[in-house]
This record gives sequence, structure tokens and C-alpha cells, in this order.
Amino acid sequence: MPALFKPLKLRSLELQHRGWLSPMCQYSCDPDAAPGVPHDWHLMHLGSFAAGGAALLLAEAAAVNAEGRISPRDTGLYNEAQAEAWERITSFVHRHGAAGAKIGAQLAHAGRKASTWWPFSGNHGTVPAADGGWNTLGPSALAFDGFAAPDAMTTEQIREVVADFAAAAVRAVHAGFDTVEIHGAHGYLLHQFQSPLTNLRDDEWGGDEAGRNRLMLAVVDAVRAVIPDSMPLLLRISATDWAEGGVDLDASIRLAREAAARGVDLIDVSSGGAVAHQRITPGPGYQTGFSAAIRKEAGIPTGTVGLLTSAGQAEHAVATGQADAVLIARAALRDPHWWLRAAFELGHDIGWVPQYERALPRRAF
Repeated sequence: MPALFKPLKLRSLELQHRGWLSPMCQYSCDPDAAPGVPHDWHLMHLGSFAAGGAALLLAEAAAVNAEGRISPRDTGLYNEAQAEAWERITSFVHRHGAAGAKIGAQLAHAGRKASTWWPFSGNHGTVPAADGGWNTLGPSALAFDGFAAPDAMTTEQIREVVADFAAAAVRAVHAGFDTVEIHGAHGYLLHQFQSPLTNLRDDEWGGDEAGRNRLMLAVVDAVRAVIPDSMPLLLRISATDWAEGGVDLDASIRLAREAAARGVDLIDVSSGGAVAHQRITPGPGYQTGFSAAIRKEAGIPTGTVGLLTSAGQAEHAVATGQADAVLIARAALRDPHWWLRAAFELGHDIGWVPQYERALPRRAF
């Protein structure tokens, strides 16, 4: 059996294989009629990947409060209407997915990168209040280039955000999600507190590395405390800021060790996003080395993501111990049945949904 298609168990969650869907924001909610509420587009979007053979689908970032949305069109898990809409989607994935598809919620707060125009709006930067925008929050009053400056959070606001993550996790469980991922990457709020490039605080929530990691780990503790012991907890991090003086791989290994000790079951390893002056040299599998190092040095399962497009790449990443799972994003947008294709190319069968079995001649692709 190809390494990519060997089962993986995290706590009591049994996944048929290690090919997963990475979270991808769709910026498709109706900000006027139903802010933060996923609808038919999200059902179609995620349902297609479930039928396409992904073993685990990580849904797009769901904000833990209204101010935490990246854009006015982002999804949320901060009220019951949103949770009920997500339940329709999780139920669909469970009923109709190939490969015993499971689905996870990604809980997020965008911090100083909130209240921005969605990519296909024709605009850029911060959405003004007249167009539905809002004041943003961050660890310090430092703006991301091209965005409005946030307000530095008070201690009370920080504690409220921790509580919001926990409340959103409870809603995720009630909505039928199989796992929860905390979004601590890509320059969003938790990463903003972690990075010395964006956190200039001198209180308990800043200063040295322990202070800067405090919010991330407080959220881990709060979420772990409210989800079932049987449910795995995932944490997405940026392994490096790709900028001098920022988070580096060694710091991420130390964070991963702490997270594992507090009940995180897998680190979803990405990178970048904290600052606009980052210098990334992307290429096929350019982040797998970060995943491999964290997996080895922190002793925790990892997922890898980033310009992994072929079955051979994904198989190599798992077979050589660079990661325990491979998350696909843009390649899945191009081919929603990426996992069925990959299994075929690697000489394996993960089982097609019955409605599509007629597409399975001797050579399906």
C-alpha cells in the first residue's frame, strides 16, 4: 500500500488515508443578509472534495467573533445560525463522501489583518466602516502594510478572545465536525502575538518568547478543555516568518513541543504571512523541510502543505517521514477528484462514490 494511503488514527478519529484538503477561504458569505453563515456555495465546494476522495477536509477559516473575520464575507462560528449552517455541510460530507470522509473546523481570528476587501472585490486594503468594515485589533498598534492600524488589545480583550475560541470550539462539536484546528499561522492574531516583528508588548502577553507564545497556548488550553477527549486537536503554525528577527524554525519547534504537551495532536505546518517584507522563495514542496524538522525534533505528527501538486510528491513526503499527512489546496481546485486520481496513479483504490463508479474503466484517467 502506498504510504499516502495508509490509515492514520488521531485519538479516536480514524482516517482512511493521509491525503487531506487544506482550508481555503471562499469569501462568499452574504455580509448583509447572513454574515458569517455558510450556504450552498460552501456545500458544493466542500462536498465536491468529499466525493473526490479526501480523507479529511479542513473547512475554511471560521472566525471566532465578528471582528475576527478576514473580510465581511468570511464564515464564522460565533453564533448558532452559523453553527446550524455548518451542520448541514458536515452531515453532507459524512453521508456522501468517498474514503469515509471526515471534516474539521478551522477556528481563526484575523487580528490586524481583519476587515479587508475580499480578493475578487476589485479593491484592496481595509474596508471602511461605510462599506461594512470595522476597527481591528492586534497585539500592538502596528499596521500591516496597506491596511489600517489596529488598536492594541487590552488584557480584558485578550481574555475575551480566548473565551471566544473556546465557545466556537463548542459550536464546532455541536455542528458535527470531527476535529478542530486552531489557526495560528499566516500573520493572523495568534501568529501576530507570537512574532517579535508584530508584538511589541512588554506585559505578560509579549516580551520574551514565552510571553509571545502565551496567547497561542492559552487558546490551545481553552479549546482542549471544551472538546471531547476523543477528538483530536490540530494547530496550524507558520514555521518561519521569512524575515530577519521574526519567528524561525527553532522557535517553532519549541512551540510545537509545548503544544504537544498541552494536548495538540498534529501540527499543520505552513509559513509566512506576518509581514509584507517577507522574502519567500517558493518551489515544489518548499515547506516539507519545516514539517520534517518539527516532526522529528518535537516528536509530534505533522501535516505539510504548499506547492504539492502530484501524487508522487505527496507519496514521497509521507514515505520519507517528512509529514504524516499532505494537505492539498490549489491542486484540488483544479481537480476536485485529486485523491481518486492520486490513488489510481499509485496503484491503489480508495473507493469511489457509487454515483461516479461508471467513470471507473480500466484506466480511469
